[in-house]
Amino acid sequence: MADTAGRISADVLLVDDDPADVILIQEAFEQYAVRNTLHVVADGEQALQFLRQEGRFSGVPRPGLVLLDLNLPRRNGLEVLAEMRADSGLAAIPVVILTTSRAPEDILSSYRLYASAYISKPTDYDEFTATIGSIDSFYLRLAQLPGAPADL
Repeated sequence: MADTAGRISADVLLVDDDPADVILIQEAFEQYAVRNTLHVVADGEQALQFLRQEGRFSGVPRPGLVLLDLNLPRRNGLEVLAEMRADSGLAAIPVVILTTSRAPEDILSSYRLYASAYISKPTDYDEFTATIGSIDSFYLRLAQLPGAPADL
């Protein structure tokens, strides 16, 4: 669906178990007038169910972008990313790792699993919201996403 500026709107899946970070990201979407729909799940198992449209997530839209924390219950972010990349129906969805970890092994592991980007969450509110605005500017306004089911 195109917005008034002619941009294609996309559904975004946020996978994060920290309620404070979820609220910050929602506020940043509002502050930057992100016109995309943000869906939120709190663990890796729910993320895979959402992406595969299983169970209570039957009929949800396929996201055009995933914002994925690494430190998650049930399945961590690297496990989710590995499953996405191994699934031909999910492999093309861009995944931005958005996490507190700055560990070199997490960064390397994420890129080895073909993460689209690795971003460490800033601790400053203004920097945090600006980071979300930058993700919006690049992935949701500039980049062409394979968001339509026929593209995937």
